[in-house]
Amino acid sequence: MAVKLLAFAGSTRTGSLNQALLDLAVTEARARSAEVTSIRLKDFVLPLYDGDLEATDFPPAARELKALFQAHQGFLIATPEYNGSVSGVLKNAIDWVSRPTDGENLVALSAFRGKVAGLMAASISPFGGLRGITHMRQILSTIQTLVATEQVLIPFAHGAFEEGALKEALPAQLLGGLTARVIELAERLA
Repeated sequence: MAVKLLAFAGSTRTGSLNQALLDLAVTEARARSAEVTSIRLKDFVLPLYDGDLEATDFPPAARELKALFQAHQGFLIATPEYNGSVSGVLKNAIDWVSRPTDGENLVALSAFRGKVAGLMAASISPFGGLRGITHMRQILSTIQTLVATEQVLIPFAHGAFEEGALKEALPAQLLGGLTARVIELAERLA
């Protein structure tokens, strides 16, 4: 049975370099026989996480997004770096999806526990999004997601793509290695 991966970027901007990188990772994962569902976080209109709202009117979009997370064995995540950390839209989505629903135990973390994540980032900076990835790794580890040690960083990303592909061979090879590792870990955890 094929490994099921959910792919999303933490940037909602048209022309996002992180979305471009994620699209390449999705192609790699599918070439390795993974079943990949690629989503855009902007399609899930979520209010800022609020415990009062959670208790009285859990947003339907958050419930829908959580169901997608629960239905997959792992994640491919392209995280932009906003002010040295992850984007607000990405953190907010994770905050909503991590909340218990339908009588779950507070620490169940059913959308994350026992799953694997592969992280990547594209940035116009010379650091390639390293600080955002570091924070994303910490967040996911805290909510019981196994994060692959492999990661892909694309520095000076505004010049790294050409006609939808990476110009340099090494980042493309690293992206293939990351997707292969996520699939392998998801199979082992299954």
